[in-house]
Amino acid sequence: MARSGDSDVVVSVRGLKTQFGRNVIYEHLDLDVYRGEIIGVVGASGSGKSVLLRSIVGLLKPAAGRIQLFGRDMSSMTFEERTRLEQRWGVLFQDGALFSSLTVAQNVETPMKEHYGLPEPLMAELAALKISMVGLQPEAGSKYPYELSGGMRKRAGLARALALDPEIVFLDEPTAGLDPIGAAAYDKLIKRLQQTLGLTVFMVTHDLDSLYAVCDRIAVLADKRVIVTGTLEDMLRQTHPWIRDYFHGPRARGMK
Repeated sequence: MARSGDSDVVVSVRGLKTQFGRNVIYEHLDLDVYRGEIIGVVGASGSGKSVLLRSIVGLLKPAAGRIQLFGRDMSSMTFEERTRLEQRWGVLFQDGALFSSLTVAQNVETPMKEHYGLPEPLMAELAALKISMVGLQPEAGSKYPYELSGGMRKRAGLARALALDPEIVFLDEPTAGLDPIGAAAYDKLIKRLQQTLGLTVFMVTHDLDSLYAVCDRIAVLADKRVIVTGTLEDMLRQTHPWIRDYFHGPRARGMK
């Protein structure tokens, strides 16, 4: 994972502040995401992990600060420029966030229709490819989200996130609600896709096993900012109370 200069920074966040009414979620938040890495974002409930993800992709407007993706300032782009830039990332929201009235294949085709307007036969072929890439059987394409298990919905959501061949994918709690076997299989899928497609992965998670299995770096949200970034080994040396409790608690015994 090269870090020779600014060109290797895919996401740059500086001085970010987000608040809802008088409730300040974070402020003075700085974070860099490097090309080709898997970074896991962790923090206590209510620390703003998902809020940060939504702010980076432009679904929430921060009160202050600057967000750059691929060297471009999100706040200074025209609608057309932003639309083109959106083709370079994909997002997997919690539980897949699929359109319930569409089949899996139709869900995967949605970004293609929005951005490319491809012919129907080509979209169907590409959707089938993405569905296969995430480990679903071909017949899953004709099913509706309610006909799928939780793990299958997450895979279908990932297929949609990959629809436009993005350079970076944002994953919001990708293993939440999965049993340990299913979560481990999903971690392996993320790692395999990252390696074969050369993806950058920004992953909000609370899953210690995922941090151990797939993440190159970890960013910790606490005290209304990112207080530290580093490897798992770096986290184990931290003395901040929340970090110490999180990485040295009963559920972390297998990581010591």
